[in-house]
Amino acid sequence: MCGHQDAFDDMVDAIDYPMFVVTVASSGRRAGCLVGFASQTSIDPQRFLIGISKRNHTHDIALDADHLAVHLLPKDRLDLAKLFGGHSGYEVDKFTRCEWSEGPHGLPILDGAAFWFAGEILRRIDTGDHDGFLLEPVDGGTRTGSEDPKAWITFSDVHDLEPGRDA
Repeated sequence: MCGHQDAFDDMVDAIDYPMFVVTVASSGRRAGCLVGFASQTSIDPQRFLIGISKRNHTHDIALDADHLAVHLLPKDRLDLAKLFGGHSGYEVDKFTRCEWSEGPHGLPILDGAAFWFAGEILRRIDTGDHDGFLLEPVDGGTRTGSEDPKAWITFSDVHDLEPGRDA
């Protein structure tokens, strides 16, 4: 393996990324998954990029959708991260196993999320084994009841989670 690949792997392994749950609804179907590839990309206008594996059930539904919901989970809701990261929507209806409500644009909003926003999909970008979904936030909310609203689930909390479906 080339040195630059090792250096890149070492660097990204050292970063403790926040983890998000992305949900979507379209054509009478809904889905959601745990994602770690995400970042704010612009302040003005507000933009956020979410990466979803092309092998993921959520990806299939997101290709037909106009909006996605992005949720940041508090540390005390690791159960939701495990549900949305450890099971495949091809096999399990995750929404029958958690509390949620219908939000803007018919999106499933997780009751256990510390923060969430709904974003209009402006562009889909092929980024390799994932597609990037560039979002413009159009609605959102805070539902934190956790002791520390700034303590959210990060990669180190789920690094040993067996994924519901490989990327």
